[in-house]
Amino acid sequence: MMDIRKTLIALAAALSTGAVASADEGMWLPALISQRIEHMQQKGFTLDAEDIYSINNASLKDAVVLFGGGCTAEVVSPEGLLFTNHHCGYSQIQKHSSVEHDYLKDGFWALDREEELPNPGLSVMFLEYMQDVTSVLEKAQDRQAAIDSLKAAAVSGGKGLKASVEEFYYGNQYFLFVYKEFTDVRLVGAPPSSIGKFGGDTDNWMWPRHTGDFSIFRIYAGKDNEPADYSIENVPYRPKKYFKIATGGLDEGDFTFIYGFPGSTREYVTSEEIRYIAEVSDPAKIALRTLRLGNMKKYMDMSQDIRIRYSSKYANVSNSWKKWQGESGGIRRNATVATRKEYEGRFRQWAQGGPYEGLLDRLDSLYALMEPVAFAGEYMRESALSVELPAFATAYADAADETKEKTATEFYRDWWLPIDKENFIALMTAYGKNVPERLRPAYFDEQLSRYGSVEAWADEIFGGGLAREDLSDPGNDPALLFRREFTRFYNDTIAPRHAGLRDEIDRLYKDYMRAQMEFEPDRDFYPDANLTLRVAYGNVAGYEPSDGIRYKPFSTLAGIMEKDNPEIFDYNVPQKLRDLYASGLYDDMPVCFIATNHTSGGNSGSPVINAEGNLVGLNFDRVWEGTMSDLDFDPAFCRNICLDIRYLLFVVDKVCGAGSLLQELEFVE
Repeated sequence: MMDIRKTLIALAAALSTGAVASADEGMWLPALISQRIEHMQQKGFTLDAEDIYSINNASLKDAVVLFGGGCTAEVVSPEGLLFTNHHCGYSQIQKHSSVEHDYLKDGFWALDREEELPNPGLSVMFLEYMQDVTSVLEKAQDRQAAIDSLKAAAVSGGKGLKASVEEFYYGNQYFLFVYKEFTDVRLVGAPPSSIGKFGGDTDNWMWPRHTGDFSIFRIYAGKDNEPADYSIENVPYRPKKYFKIATGGLDEGDFTFIYGFPGSTREYVTSEEIRYIAEVSDPAKIALRTLRLGNMKKYMDMSQDIRIRYSSKYANVSNSWKKWQGESGGIRRNATVATRKEYEGRFRQWAQGGPYEGLLDRLDSLYALMEPVAFAGEYMRESALSVELPAFATAYADAADETKEKTATEFYRDWWLPIDKENFIALMTAYGKNVPERLRPAYFDEQLSRYGSVEAWADEIFGGGLAREDLSDPGNDPALLFRREFTRFYNDTIAPRHAGLRDEIDRLYKDYMRAQMEFEPDRDFYPDANLTLRVAYGNVAGYEPSDGIRYKPFSTLAGIMEKDNPEIFDYNVPQKLRDLYASGLYDDMPVCFIATNHTSGGNSGSPVINAEGNLVGLNFDRVWEGTMSDLDFDPAFCRNICLDIRYLLFVVDKVCGAGSLLQELEFVE
């Protein structure tokens, strides 16, 4: 086997040749961006690598944060103001909402600091630095002890510091990441959902898009400008760096780059994993979520109260549901499985007689063993473990005495029994049909035999004390028993089998990743996304989703008015926006644009940056035809969808009357 040091030297050499990954494919580590800067500059970028990432000087990295553990946000003022997506701040907006103060429907604006709303549990993290620690871990006799030592040394003596060690290229390389976390983050502004969620789930993942997907928060710190728990004594954070706002706009072909925290990609997996995702996993999960969404929507359409309670839940369920449809469709359209098999055929020929011979055969055999186990686990999570009342029962039973009341209050506030019960019936009926008996708990079949039907079983589960908000004897509640039996079977049977096979596969992937680098020494290999800070760059560009159709790269206010329909909640825009459009002054107001940047989940809210390093938009989505980019980036179809910063400014000022907030910003052409 090739020595890891030689592998990394070969990788660095490949990067330095300037051989480019397919079109604008790639999510690049900022600490190594000097290896890409020449190509970025060829595409129009005017700054240098130190402007993007520097340890000793303020750089663009110091204006980008991991928001809430799953999104990205950017600092846009010297007083700690943050822009992120509306859907990233959605749960915070929803928690502050009620029938009397429906901030989801009507929007929210704090026009002075005292009105800004705290959000317990919400935090943001700045990357302080990242460091290659591969050689340290290679030499360590106890790898975990070495990792713990690296992390402990990195956070000693600093307020709010956190550290993690992440693997890249399936364990062929390791980096230490050191962050500074701020936990006092307050809601400053959010447009009404008729703007921030315009088009709802119908338009989600689609182009053209007309969603004003933004919300505004502020970071607070102690008087020493260091992280501090929430206090009225805290003051706005003074950042090392903040983005200037570019008001000159973009044209097709202009350079853009994304700076953010993409969540997960699997660009180097075999054809067998892709086949399972596209032909088995995605279709099954889509079908189950279709059942859940139908039940939720039925009741949400009946009541404003239920709509508020379930808005965030519905959006969370729907997001992946629609993404999986685009992903599996894109894999079929691109014949990705067949293309990957052809690649593997060439790899097998190259590997004959060498240390990698038989590697793909071993992987294929392990996938054959893992597929039914993986399916049973995914199906259980999407069905039995997604039912709300049993999940609450476990959370309540496991909560400390002093937090039980809060746990119960938060659950019942956003729960509606008829939705959950109908979901239980639909999901468990599907579970019984599609998961083989050997891969489901005996408890399931025992209960069906006992009650005679899923409906009768549901009467028992949803007739218990917890369903009636009687917390006097939660330990004997049928909902708790349901959750614990399924969880026990998952933890004792499914998870260990799956983990064992997955570990074997991942160990082989370390070799396979290394082998691919040797097989294609002139190819650029960027690491898969793992919620660490990355740079992705490209250009503003339209695309052709099918024969005879070409999408322009920009949408405008005129498109919002074409969709406007007061009879449909997701398309009923504020009257103020109609009046502004009717004035004739804003017909060509840009709303969104698309570009060729390689993004994934976690990039929501990421700053979209122009050639001069200024903010031109907020990333918030991908086009439906390109959602397979987590597995197969196709330059013809893969586009990221961005909110144009000019529409954000227009909404804040002209539509919502909160223009005083914009006085904090610094504008450039």
